[in-house]
Amino acid sequence: MTLLLRLLIAAASGFLAYTSNEPLGWWVAGIAGMAGLYVALMPWRGRGPRLWSGALLGFTHAVVLYLFMLPWIGEFVGNLPYIALAVVCALYALATGVGGVAVARWRYGFLAFPFVYVLVEWARSSFPFGGFAWVRLAWGQINGPLANLAVWGGPALVSFAAALVGSGLAALVIRHRGARIAGALAVLLPLVAGAVTGLTVVNREEATVGETRVAAVQGNVPRMGLDFNAQRRAVLANHVRVTEELAGEELDLVIWPENSSDVNPFADPEAGELVDRAVRAVDTPILVGTITRDEVGDRNTMVVMDPETGRGDQHDKHFLQPFGEYMPMRDFFRMFSEYVDQAGDFKPGPPEFTVRMRDVVIGVATCYEVAFDPALRTAVLDGAQLLTTPTNNATFGFTDMTYQQLAMSRLRAIEVDRAVVVAATSGVSAIVHPDGSVSQETGIFEPGRLVETLPLRDTITFAARYGGHVQTALIILGGLLFISALVTGRRRTTA
Repeated sequence: MTLLLRLLIAAASGFLAYTSNEPLGWWVAGIAGMAGLYVALMPWRGRGPRLWSGALLGFTHAVVLYLFMLPWIGEFVGNLPYIALAVVCALYALATGVGGVAVARWRYGFLAFPFVYVLVEWARSSFPFGGFAWVRLAWGQINGPLANLAVWGGPALVSFAAALVGSGLAALVIRHRGARIAGALAVLLPLVAGAVTGLTVVNREEATVGETRVAAVQGNVPRMGLDFNAQRRAVLANHVRVTEELAGEELDLVIWPENSSDVNPFADPEAGELVDRAVRAVDTPILVGTITRDEVGDRNTMVVMDPETGRGDQHDKHFLQPFGEYMPMRDFFRMFSEYVDQAGDFKPGPPEFTVRMRDVVIGVATCYEVAFDPALRTAVLDGAQLLTTPTNNATFGFTDMTYQQLAMSRLRAIEVDRAVVVAATSGVSAIVHPDGSVSQETGIFEPGRLVETLPLRDTITFAARYGGHVQTALIILGGLLFISALVTGRRRTTA
C-alpha cells in the first residue's frame, strides 16, 4: 500500500513538472514536482523504499512527464515513435530514483539530491546520438526568478536550483526539526539569488555598444492541396511576399526562418530570382534558410544574401536532429518502423555559429541547436552581438513544440546577455530581449513580420565563458555523492 501511494505521488510530481513548461509555464509547479519526487523517494517514519522501488518511482515520475510533454513528436510520424522516445528518456530516471533513495537515507540527503538529478539530466542530454536536451528541468523555470541564474551556469545551474528548492521544500514540510533550518535555506537562497541576479546582473544596459533595426519574417506554409515540391516553392513565395511588405521600412537586417527557401536558390534559377527579389525589395541583407550541397553532402544552411555583395557568410547546422535530419543505425531501426526512410541524410557543419551581416555579427543556432549549450556560447565568444534562432516548426502543427522551443531561446538570452530574434516558418516567431522577456510574437500558421530596434552587446557572461565548467563540477559532485550513498547504504545493510 505504501509503494502504491509513493507511485501516485511520483506520477503527480511528473505531471506538475510538465505544467512548468510552456505554453502553461507554471514555474512554481516545476518546483512542486521536484518536491513531490523527493517526497516519494525519502523515508517515511524511518522507513524508506528499497533501491529497486526507487528506480520504479523515478521512472514513473519521468514517463508521466514526458508522455505529457512530447506528443508533438508524433504529430507527423504517429504515436509509436513519440511513446518510444518518452519511455527511453524515462529510463534514465531509473538512476535518478536509485540515487535519490540512496541519498535520502542521509539526514541532509535533500542537499545531495539536486546533484544526482543534474548528473542524470546531463547523461540524458548527452547520450546517445548527442542526447535529448529538450527535456531539461531548466526550461520550465523561464517565467520565474531561478531563470536568472542561467547567467552564472546556464541551464545546468537552473535545473540544479529548481531541484534544490524542491527537495528543500520537501525537507522543510516533512523532515524532522533538525533539517528544517537547512531546508529553509535550500528554499530561500536560490530564489533570493535568482531575484537579486535579475535586478543587478541580467540585461545590463552599460554593455550595449550599439543598436540595429531588425525584421523577422514569418511567411507561413500551405496546409494542404499541393505536392511536396510545390509546397516548398509556395513556402519560399510566401516569405518573399511578406518581405516585400517591408519595402520602405528603415531596416538594418532581415531574418528568415530555417527552410524558408527549401529549394536551393544557388542551384535553382527560379528560386534564386525569388530570393533576389526579396533582397532588392528591402535593400538590406537577409539571412535565408535553405538547403545546400557540397562534396560532403546535404547541409541545412542559413546564408546571408546582401543586395550589394550577393552571397555572404553561412552557418551549416552543426547539431543535427537524430531520427529527423539524419538517421543513426538506419538498417537496425528500419526493422521497427516504416518511417525510418523518411529521415534525412544531412551532414553536420563545423562548430561555427556566427555570420556577419554588414557590420553586425549574428550568432545563429538553427532550430534544434538552441537546446545545446555550446552553440550560442561559442557564438558569443566568437563576437556575436545579437542572436537568432531560425526554425521550421510546421511539421508539428498546433502542438506545444514551438512554445517549448521559444522558452529555450528566452533562457539563452539571459544566459549570454543578448537579444534573440526567433524567426519561424509557421510560428511562433518572437523578439526576445536580453532579460528573456518577449516584446512581440506572432500567432501560429499565419503570415507575419516583427520589426524592432534591438541592442547590440559585447559582454561575455560568466556562463558563456565558464558554464561548461559549472556543469562539470555539478555532475562530478553528483557522481561522487551517488557512489558514496550506494556504498554507505550497502555497508549499513551488511552491518
